[in-house]
Amino acid sequence: MLIALAQYEFRNGDIDFNLNNMECAVKAASGKADIVVFGESFLQGFDAFCWDFEKDRHIAIEKSGETMRRIERMSREYGISIIFGYFELEGESLYSSCAVIESGRLSHNYRRISVGWREPNTDEHYKEGEEPCEFDHLGKKLMLALCGDMWDMPERFKTDGVLIWPVYVNFSLEQWHEYEAEYAEQGALAAHRALLVNSVSHDPVSIGGTFLFEEGRLAQRLDYGEEGLLIVDI
Repeated sequence: MLIALAQYEFRNGDIDFNLNNMECAVKAASGKADIVVFGESFLQGFDAFCWDFEKDRHIAIEKSGETMRRIERMSREYGISIIFGYFELEGESLYSSCAVIESGRLSHNYRRISVGWREPNTDEHYKEGEEPCEFDHLGKKLMLALCGDMWDMPERFKTDGVLIWPVYVNFSLEQWHEYEAEYAEQGALAAHRALLVNSVSHDPVSIGGTFLFEEGRLAQRLDYGEEGLLIVDI
């Protein structure tokens, strides 16, 4: 199975731009991979929330809404499965979630377990999920973890399959050179192979950071600061 890690730009609060960029990546991956994976909170941008629920509820989307249906149609049109991070609204609750769309249908919806995605003083509307999400795709076992999950509770994401690890961090090039090995070692606490994907952004600046880690070592990576796909054969 071939997985395309999409290191593409998002803009905070600009869903239309992010959807268009998502379609560009999906189109580029079509025919070359079975799944395309985007970074944490890619749909709205990691800093899209202002932590006022009455405002943030209009930024988040419902998993049964038209935006999700559009991405499902994208999956069908280009014949590829899609994994992407987004802010989810369910009733009066907000989550940092990760959707899995297989064959044009939302099949799994993981809600981040760790709390580091939100401001510490947020109210009861901002919530975490309770369970990890492991699933089979084309005969391969995949485990989802979002960013700080793997730092706060890596033991909950242990798998004999492949770890899919969407993140958002805005490290400088110097910081990435310092932290690459640390991320590789952290991924190895859960899986022999870990696929980390980070997004590009300009406000604040993120240069991405997208890798294949094997046995706690860096095996492949994309160039920093450039949009593109890292296609990995698992």
